[in-house]
Amino acid sequence: MHHDMIQASENCPLCTAEEVVEYHRDQRRAYLQCSVCQLVFVPEGFHLSNDQEKAEYDLHENDPQDVGYRSFLNRLAEPLLATLQPGSQGLDFGSGPGPCLSLMLEEQGHTVALYDLYYANRPELLESQYDFITATEVVEHLAKPLFELDRLWGMLKPGGQLAIMTKLVASPEKFANWHYKSDPTHISFFSVATFAYLGQQWGSAPQFIGADVIIFQR
Repeated sequence: MHHDMIQASENCPLCTAEEVVEYHRDQRRAYLQCSVCQLVFVPEGFHLSNDQEKAEYDLHENDPQDVGYRSFLNRLAEPLLATLQPGSQGLDFGSGPGPCLSLMLEEQGHTVALYDLYYANRPELLESQYDFITATEVVEHLAKPLFELDRLWGMLKPGGQLAIMTKLVASPEKFANWHYKSDPTHISFFSVATFAYLGQQWGSAPQFIGADVIIFQR
């Protein structure tokens, strides 16, 4: 597939803009960047099938008892817990094969429903309204980030919070050696600018916490 073909055929999956340029290329894939919202994304032709994707996720067993994994998730849990009303009801979107964050939040008295396309496929949960929604290490897997993120935003009650954890794109130089892009299921890469763009769409500025946690309040 050559450069011009990619450019002509791929609109940005986050803001639908046509102003897309090549950002990086490695032995496996091309990476494009939207000039409007700055999302870096992998063209659809390089996406895995659902079966291939699920096989990759099955390798990622995270043990809820793993102290290192808990402290990783705590980077999101701590700031979120600090602002939640007692007994809040939330959804963990993309909860994965070994839910852990939900346990951490439930230990603090909150209720968390689990939704995952492969491990907890309960679409009816996406019809409800929540005090908070968490998406840890999920947005980088989304082929349709505009649809998915707008849907999550619409599921928040007024004052509700969307808490996201994902590694942020810094620069083309850093991207070239970035381990994060070598996971074949990672296809959408966000930066500070991309989340700022989303915040403008939603009328809610993102709060950046540490290197990889982003919280929006509705």
